[in-house]
Order: sequence, then C-alpha cells, then structure tokens
Amino acid sequence: MAAARVKYANKSDEVAIDQRAGAEIVYGGEACHKHSLELLEELGFPKGVLPLQDLVECGRVRETGFVWMKAKAPYEHFFATTNTRVSYSTEVTAYVEKSKMKKMSGVKSKQLLLWVPIVEMSLIDNKKIYFKTPMGIGKSFAATAFMDEEEKHKYLHAGKN
Repeated sequence: MAAARVKYANKSDEVAIDQRAGAEIVYGGEACHKHSLELLEELGFPKGVLPLQDLVECGRVRETGFVWMKAKAPYEHFFATTNTRVSYSTEVTAYVEKSKMKKMSGVKSKQLLLWVPIVEMSLIDNKKIYFKTPMGIGKSFAATAFMDEEEKHKYLHAGKN
C-alpha cells in the first residue's frame, strides 16, 4: 500500500507541521496556562516574563526544544517595572533550553516609536534577563522585574540561608 501524500499550500505549512511532529500538546485556557508556567519554571525564568492570555493551545517537542503557544487574539502587555510595552501575536514560538529561549517569533517590544522583534531571551546568573533583537543588540532587566511576590520572596531569602 502506498503512503498517502499530503499537498501543502506552501512550503511554510509543511515546515510548521514537521516542527511539531512528536509534540506534547495541551488545549484549553487552564491547561495551557499551567503548561506555560511549568515550562518557564523548568527553564529557570520567572512566571511573569511571558504574560500570555487566553491561550487555546500549547505544545512542546522535547527532542528539538520547539515550543509554541497559541492565543485567541493578539495581546499587548505593559511591564511597569521596566517601563516596556510588549506585543504578543496569536502564536508565540521558540526553541528552548535551560535559561534560554531562542529563534523566538511572535514577540515585539515597543522602543521609542518602533515595534522591535524579540528573537532571544536569556537568563544570566539567575539575576538578569537579556532580550535580544534580530540585529544582535538587546537590553537586560533584573529578573525580579518579572517575578510575582512569592518568587521575589524566595529569591530574596535564598541567599540568607
């Protein structure tokens, strides 16, 4: 019996399906929220660094590190602690490893009057998070700027034990 052949509208459709082969996928707001927080914790990032809302699908391919999070609609968030506005498209993707998200898509930061894509996010010495643009330049902020109160308490008291 011959294998079925699938026709794709374009090459990017085929690549998107290939990237997700063998993925663990969760659906629904509550399950996706839990999944995204667990992923951030596993990578070492604070819970508030990706404040995505109304998630409908999240997936992860452990073999390649590819992850994605789909939301009902695009979302903008203002981080008061860093005075930064960030835009999240309906789908955010990245390749992840401990303390790093790279080849990110779907995240932009407002700098002056321009929206600048964020393509990488790295945790440096558990103290700072560095956000990199496609031009290779970036900005770092204290990791505590993205922590909730419980995380801040643990972080600030960890050095006193």
